[in-house]
Amino acid sequence: MDKKLQFSGLWAVILGGSSGFGFAAVEKLSTHGMNIAVLYRETSAAEKLAKEKFTAIAKLNSTTILPYNINALDNTGRASFIREFTALAPKHSVKLLLHSIARGNLKPLINNAKKRSDVYSLLSADDIQLTSYAMSTSLLDWTRSILQADLFHEDGRIISLTSEGAHKYWDGYAAVSIAKSSLESLAKYMAVEFSNYGLKTNIIQAGITETTSFKLIPGNEKLVELNTKRNPFGRMTKPEDVSGVIYLLCTDEARWINGALIHVDGGEHCR
Repeated sequence: MDKKLQFSGLWAVILGGSSGFGFAAVEKLSTHGMNIAVLYRETSAAEKLAKEKFTAIAKLNSTTILPYNINALDNTGRASFIREFTALAPKHSVKLLLHSIARGNLKPLINNAKKRSDVYSLLSADDIQLTSYAMSTSLLDWTRSILQADLFHEDGRIISLTSEGAHKYWDGYAAVSIAKSSLESLAKYMAVEFSNYGLKTNIIQAGITETTSFKLIPGNEKLVELNTKRNPFGRMTKPEDVSGVIYLLCTDEARWINGALIHVDGGEHCR
């Protein structure tokens, strides 16, 4: 088989694909012949730039990239996408659902200055709920919707992204940490219960990567410094390091990987 065209005729649905890991996956998978429906939420100016990049990638690789600037966390938006996409993509053609949504609240639990806290600057239960849906349980809704529409390939893959912050303390990261911990548990159950449909569900824990969302984390500069020193290879993880593993998990050789949490960090987690 020509590895350049190994995914010809197949589709990926990428949630959160205008930057970071999602965009890197668009670039990588397209070079191997995969068509892509990429969902994102951007301003008009940012969307124009994203569309220009998608058009160039699709032209270079002779693939189709369909951009959707919609709210992937809204039931109406998801239903609208499924209707439109079903009219364009053949049944059983979705090889990959990649969940790369980075939307959450970065607030502390309490004011450590021991002064009366402004309640609006502290993390609330609603903040946690919204972040958990965005970065965790929305994966379940999307999986069910694609499955119910008869779109998943018989050997389909579901991949989502977690971080080291799910297992250790980072300033302001509580809501995201809770969401990522929930995601890891959800993926285990999905790996078992969706296996009847041929779906393999896996999680990637990427190393510290300077994505747009990472730069919003309080104290991110310190994390960059510490993790560059901690990494055995002395550098940060790059989006293309992660997209390469996303590609590998879509190959026939990865058909028996299910329910795994895969570290893609150059060994950073070992220290």
